[in-house]
Amino acid sequence: MPDAAIDEIAPPAADPTTDREQNIEQDLTAEKTVGEAFCENAKMSMRDVKVFYGEKQAIYDVDIDIGQNQVISMIGPSGCGKSTFLRSLNRMNDTVESCRVAGEILLDGENIYSSKMDVVELRARVGMVFQKPNPFPKSIYDNVAYGPRLHGMVNHRSEMDDLVESSLRRAGLWNEVKDRLDQPGTGLSGGQQQRLCIARTIAISPEVILMDEPCSALDPIATAKIEELIGELAENYTIVIVTHSMQQAARVSHRTAYFHLGHLVEVNDTQKVFTAPEHELTEAYITGRFG
Repeated sequence: MPDAAIDEIAPPAADPTTDREQNIEQDLTAEKTVGEAFCENAKMSMRDVKVFYGEKQAIYDVDIDIGQNQVISMIGPSGCGKSTFLRSLNRMNDTVESCRVAGEILLDGENIYSSKMDVVELRARVGMVFQKPNPFPKSIYDNVAYGPRLHGMVNHRSEMDDLVESSLRRAGLWNEVKDRLDQPGTGLSGGQQQRLCIARTIAISPEVILMDEPCSALDPIATAKIEELIGELAENYTIVIVTHSMQQAARVSHRTAYFHLGHLVEVNDTQKVFTAPEHELTEAYITGRFG
């Protein structure tokens, strides 16, 4: 029989990648997170957290603490669940009809999924900075003033002026925009827009700031400014950042958490994760063997 005919009737070869992924997933279900997932000065604590989209489970049994005034990075391959987990920390997943969160997520010891929790108040305490800068179609001033007005935080224009200025200063943007506060925020560069969004977030005095790949749409110079800002903000805020850049995680975070296929594989001091990871999957990811 000709070789071509043999090729036509031969069964397809098994996909080693698929088999390897299935074996990894089976191994993960039998393992606990390695490293140091818990800390004494926890601002937020998660226990046995699961996230579902309809019947599909996206997050499996996550246990982790996030320390006060700490920057923790969440890394892992695309689709591993790190952004889904991040959005569960201020109930942004509530906006997805099919999404369901189980387990316990505590903010200063209070369950954020309790029926007594005011979600508007929660999102003021746990702010979010998104991947793509999203300034409102308003002036620079009104972008920053929006949250304080909504929450009734100030009573006089002079107080608002001071709050807008201090927020822009903390976001490292004041000197660049102080002479054009009445101009649209959408007219700023990408990096400036992202810092404006950070100023808008901190204007309502959050306790925790969530950042979902805040630099992925920015050039290297703007990225460096945001990273420098993260270091400064950590003096007053607890920061959780999802990033695809392992170099960024190494530069900005105190601790790093590695996710794989919806499982929290390892949490450790950032230097340890990148120099002496405890789990073979973490090592495989940071050395570029997959992801």
